[in-house]
Amino acid sequence: MGRRRTQLEPPPRQVGMFLDMLTAERGAAANTLEGYARDLADFTAFAKTKGHLALDAPDVDASLIRGYLKHLSDRGMAPRTAARRLSALRQFFRFMYAERLRADDPTIVIDAPKAGRVLPKYLSEDEVDRLLACAANHAGGDGKRLVALMEILYATGLRVTELVGLPLAALSRDGQVLVVRGKGGKERMVPLSEPATDAIHAYLAVRDRFLPKAAKGAGGSPYMFPSRAKQGFLTRARFAQILKELAVEAALSPTRVSPHVLRHSFASHLLAHGVDLRALQQMLGHSDISTTQIYTHVLDERLVRLVQTTHPLSGGA
Repeated sequence: MGRRRTQLEPPPRQVGMFLDMLTAERGAAANTLEGYARDLADFTAFAKTKGHLALDAPDVDASLIRGYLKHLSDRGMAPRTAARRLSALRQFFRFMYAERLRADDPTIVIDAPKAGRVLPKYLSEDEVDRLLACAANHAGGDGKRLVALMEILYATGLRVTELVGLPLAALSRDGQVLVVRGKGGKERMVPLSEPATDAIHAYLAVRDRFLPKAAKGAGGSPYMFPSRAKQGFLTRARFAQILKELAVEAALSPTRVSPHVLRHSFASHLLAHGVDLRALQQMLGHSDISTTQIYTHVLDERLVRLVQTTHPLSGGA
């Protein structure tokens, strides 16, 4: 039997208003909206088991939210995931209070679950080189597209949704920069490496063969990586699958390789080579520097190596 899924039955009006606000004021992406809807629906389902019929009912209070967090902990949910669920509730009830749909915000007195510091998983520079070398061994148009995808990802650290959905117009006229629209609709300029620029030019010469039939007769596709998929461009799932296959070719465990791991690798390697944290924040499209600071583990490792190799008492000088 398949795993039973929670029925999504949030109050249509208030949650709908909340999601509309996220779209209009914050430019939230479809995946973000689905995540909020799922989290609110899960809490709603729990509240109903306790006799609370609606998420916006006045008797949905802090004690119920604490009970929900305990329920998540008892289910073995990771503290970081539970904290994300609480964040969705905080934003929803803050919205309800601001819109005067509730007289209070019950999440104010709730402490977030304590989550340990999770260091990002990343590949070594040698391992990334092996992936790129294996990609270069692929022949034909598929090979040129694969090399372009890999070189862009490792040169820019784009999120996978940003990569596969890149508009053709994102590439600057000189081919040296990408203008990327990230989370919240914010644009940022990301420089390309020489190998990435060369890979893009080689791929663009064969790009037409990836156009769906409808696009070939209608002025082409606006996407850099067009596909016959419903949305008109290469899907995240398909790219992740291609990456797993490439990992096997490179004698790497496919469980260690994903688009996000390559994003982490990009950031970690840049910091290891002395890139400024603020510059890295801009390239990654982080709105808050604290998000970028998860990569300072690389700086910590550099300091340890520096002390081990240069301190007079370390024996490594």
